[in-house]
Amino acid sequence: MASSTGTRPQLSYLTDQLNELKQKGTYFKLRVLDDEQAAVCHFDGKKVINLASNNYLGLATHPKLREAALKAIKEYGVGSGAVRTIAGTMKIHMELEEKIARFKNVEACVVFQSGFTANAGTVSAILGKEDFIISDELNHASIIDGCRLSRAKILVFHHKDVAHAEEQLASVKDQPGRKLLITDGVFSMDGDIGPLPGLCDIAEKYGAIMMVDDAHSSGVLGRNGRGTIDHFGVHGRVDIQVGTLSKAIGALGGYVCGSRDLIEFLYHRGRPFLFSTSHPPSVAATCIAAFDVLEQEPQWMEQLWDNTKFFKKELGLLGYNIGGVNTPASETPITPIIIGDGRTTMDFSKALFEEGVMGTGLAFPTVPEGKARVRTIVTATHTKDDLTQALEVIKRVGKRMGIIQ
Repeated sequence: MASSTGTRPQLSYLTDQLNELKQKGTYFKLRVLDDEQAAVCHFDGKKVINLASNNYLGLATHPKLREAALKAIKEYGVGSGAVRTIAGTMKIHMELEEKIARFKNVEACVVFQSGFTANAGTVSAILGKEDFIISDELNHASIIDGCRLSRAKILVFHHKDVAHAEEQLASVKDQPGRKLLITDGVFSMDGDIGPLPGLCDIAEKYGAIMMVDDAHSSGVLGRNGRGTIDHFGVHGRVDIQVGTLSKAIGALGGYVCGSRDLIEFLYHRGRPFLFSTSHPPSVAATCIAAFDVLEQEPQWMEQLWDNTKFFKKELGLLGYNIGGVNTPASETPITPIIIGDGRTTMDFSKALFEEGVMGTGLAFPTVPEGKARVRTIVTATHTKDDLTQALEVIKRVGKRMGIIQ
């Protein structure tokens, strides 16, 4: 049978939209990693210093995690065979959830297939069309999608503006329906930290449910990487904590932490949990090992922050806008190089790659129009030589393109 080729007329509008992206200079092709996700690796056959990965602590290639994955495959096979509520809850899944709950100092935890589904599945499960969501304007797309799926009324507050969040809450305090106040712990595009103490105060004042997405702070902030709740000491004041197993933890998945009743409810109503096959046992075992590493090897977090401070300082001295000029200021290993124009940003990213630095360009709709940037993330496994070499390339390319003087 002949294979189909080309785009049929029914989908020709997609080709038109792709051509628009090409005209704007924001079209991209996926870069393919040829080896391990490491500080220095090969993309598309080219050796580069990797400043684009969420592998904050280098755990994606840690020997203890590799060993745990191989052991689990030998003992349990490669798949779970079912969704959690039918036949796919394995003992190792429960061990992981109990480990995370202890680590986060909460009653219970449930693991989802990704951080995205954890956010979207939780918000859409616990709220309905008669309820209200008060959400930071720069919250992650998974939060936004969860809000839409819930059909609740959405009120957006200015980024990190506790006073405006309170105004929004006050405007609906006499309305029937539940109120959910939701924020990222660390914002993924700018690297700044959410104002959790102030938000907890107003959530308690108005009786709102308090929810935090801690994806980019798990393994990065707080004692041994316990996240922003620990960083700010607001244990017991956040009703729902969402985290990821795909970034600093080095593997794959998301999780929700909170009361036992919250987790039991999500067993019954969290659609991604109900309708997606559970993690392969090797992934669950890998994540368990990662939390052991967080507790037993604090040097990885220390090295991450040493590298972060060095890189931020040197990058700022080069004259780049790395946040704080009409944009939030980064407070974490996420350090954006804000260019503004989408085409220039993509050209800058390509030029860096050609000279051996992997820094991905991000333009609209990932970030607002006029705020395109190359987002850089240093990791614990970068050496000072790696970072110094990367800075030299960033300086040279920036001067050549007229981005810095």
